[in-house]
Amino acid sequence: MKVFLNPDREIGRRSPMLYGQFIEHFHRQIYGGVYDPQSPFADEDGFRTDVLEAMRRIKMPILRWPGGCFVSSYHWKDAVGKERQPFFDKAWRVEDPNSFGTDEYIKLCRKTGCEPYICTNAGTGTAEEMSDWVEYCNLENEGKYAKWRIENGYEQPHKVKYWSIGNENYGFWEIGAKTASEWGRLVKEAAKMIKHVDPTTELTAAALTDIHWNIELLENCGEFLDWISIHEYWDGIHQTNDYANYEQVMAYTDRLGDSIDEVRGLLTAMKLDKKIKIAFDEWNLRGWYHPNVHTIKQGITREEYLYPRDKNDDNTKYTMADAVFTACFLNELNRNCDIVGMANFAPVVNTRGCIYTCPEGIVLRSTYHVFDLYVNYLGDIVLDTWSKETPSMKVKAKDGRELSVDALDIVATKWSDRPGLAIAAVNKEPEEALTLSLNFHSAKGNVKLFTISGNSTESYNDMGHEEVRIEESEAGAFRMGMEIALKAHSVNVIWIEE
Repeated sequence: MKVFLNPDREIGRRSPMLYGQFIEHFHRQIYGGVYDPQSPFADEDGFRTDVLEAMRRIKMPILRWPGGCFVSSYHWKDAVGKERQPFFDKAWRVEDPNSFGTDEYIKLCRKTGCEPYICTNAGTGTAEEMSDWVEYCNLENEGKYAKWRIENGYEQPHKVKYWSIGNENYGFWEIGAKTASEWGRLVKEAAKMIKHVDPTTELTAAALTDIHWNIELLENCGEFLDWISIHEYWDGIHQTNDYANYEQVMAYTDRLGDSIDEVRGLLTAMKLDKKIKIAFDEWNLRGWYHPNVHTIKQGITREEYLYPRDKNDDNTKYTMADAVFTACFLNELNRNCDIVGMANFAPVVNTRGCIYTCPEGIVLRSTYHVFDLYVNYLGDIVLDTWSKETPSMKVKAKDGRELSVDALDIVATKWSDRPGLAIAAVNKEPEEALTLSLNFHSAKGNVKLFTISGNSTESYNDMGHEEVRIEESEAGAFRMGMEIALKAHSVNVIWIEE
């Protein structure tokens, strides 16, 4: 495949928040995940130092919390201060000890150097409760909630800039689900009160690719919003845990940007595309496995609805299919960096996360190395690329449809603070290496290749079993039309260093 680019043809500057993460009070993401005071890896505040180090390595820019579905019956005031009582989490049907709350979350963000992004309770909560939370976090010393924070040992405001009103409140599964008209009204009142507390906050609200829902939301609240939130899990296996195989996953890469295109079109039509950006603030290839919870018929015994969640912990299931898909979606986000300003991989730790914890240490799953590659090796200016022909491959989707998808996915970047080019190149072919021909005018320097591939499409990482990692190789001095061999089922970054 011949790929062409002109370094002067820029799509835009990519926000670092495209590589954001998400964590929820589900299964072992918080307790036994990032927060585990009993672990020998725990620091003085109960956070696992090995997890913190892994988060820092991928320069986690922003972390969305506390949900997710959890937040729609969560009352933040019960989880700050010394007097805390456990509560029954009606979303996930477990007891939460409330020992990890707002102040602990802010500590986590400070330790990892990321921006906090709080999702508020728009299910059983009220506009006033949401704005009270902003008071607690952001006011210096006015009012009882700022004074309460000071009493709790935090004299300086937490300065939380990013706030989301609700989570998937359009869905029947969400506690406190709303109709489109109810949603527009609630978001407007919540946004109004939050902005009265702190006008510097940036607000998003739960949305999806439904025109009626979004028009109701944007007509009522467009003047208050800075973001519009959308979510997507392509392999929706919440109830069955029947993983799509490699070929079926590649079928999911067909038309990856549909949701972005639809929301972009609506924002443009409503003349809001220069004011409101898309926050793709929950996404992953695989849906989380939690059977008999988000269904009309609930599981009765813990064997029916609780213990099956442990199957999310099977590290053999997080293979090169997950890595290749993740890279393709990150490419799509980069190509749309003019309208998508934030994205949050769901979650960062355990469940389907890129980091997995166990008593002996952590496992960096295949998807972790993709974030490492993109965060640390790609530039921040996305360039326009084109090719005369792109090789395709035939795949059979999970629903039996036969599709033809591009076998290569390319994004080119440069840096705003130094010379050179960095090209992300994903080879989706399961067994066949492909050749990329670089036709870049004015490019010069030495060429390096950073590759994630594994021995097969089924390669995975586990304790004592590491098959997937970043490997570096030299390709010599750049020359016009030089060819780079891309391994089968691989994620690559090509550096041209001046």
